[in-house]
Amino acid sequence: MTRLEYTFKTDTLFKMLFVQNPDLLKRLVCELLRIKFESIGQFEIKNPEMPPESLDGKFCRLDISMTVDGQLVDLEIQVRDEKDYPERVLYYWAREYSTALPESGDYKDLPRTVIISIISFNQFNSPEFHSEFCPLEVNRHELLSDRMSLHFFELKKIPVQPLTANDKLLLWLSLFKAETQEELEKIKALEEPVMEQAINAYQKITATPEFREMERMRSYARHNEAAALRHARDEGIELGEALGEARGEARGMEKRTQEVAKSALAEGASVDFVQKITGLDMETIQRLAQ
Repeated sequence: MTRLEYTFKTDTLFKMLFVQNPDLLKRLVCELLRIKFESIGQFEIKNPEMPPESLDGKFCRLDISMTVDGQLVDLEIQVRDEKDYPERVLYYWAREYSTALPESGDYKDLPRTVIISIISFNQFNSPEFHSEFCPLEVNRHELLSDRMSLHFFELKKIPVQPLTANDKLLLWLSLFKAETQEELEKIKALEEPVMEQAINAYQKITATPEFREMERMRSYARHNEAAALRHARDEGIELGEALGEARGEARGMEKRTQEVAKSALAEGASVDFVQKITGLDMETIQRLAQ
């Protein structure tokens, strides 16, 4: 097996490939949202730029934001399970939705906002590889509003079965899941025109100096991000240990102070005197005296 140097999950490749090939992006979105390609009248990429300063920044997000027939659609790849992804997706949705309201606009004019996440880890305890969430009443399952739609496609749950040219959604997800040259060749061998176009675009982009330089910068940023997270974790561990030691010392000192108070009380010292020499509160001293 020949492992791919870059996969469709590589965020710089993902962004470059679909920004430079909007027809492919449109076809991908149609399959992910089960929309007929011919039915789309308006399709626009809102954030096609990939400025170098953002690539080099830690925690940079390379999503693709689109307007599809009046809907806001945001597509993102997530490789690592950082244990907070559902909360992040809610934040992404809230930001997209809230910023879509024009000045002096009416709330009813806010657009339907869709977040699509293709993720390479298991997020939910279910066998289905596709999950969609929207706001529903808990008991009646009545839809509160159609303005929210959160889609998750879990690549690890794609069924293991022979691929066919008829199931375009599974073909697309298999492209994103592919880790080896042989997997790409199997998909290409089906001679499905859109898949051939996507793989050819992938091979063309990964061979360009522009992409390799962007990926070098992005890789450097990923290392910085990982180092920052490790540093924060290590500092948190050290702080926790220090706090634990401090709490232990404080508990030990309090116990010794109470022993002194008990001894003084046993020798006949007054409560006021014990309070003065130990600094304990009256309630504690009276409890010890009893």
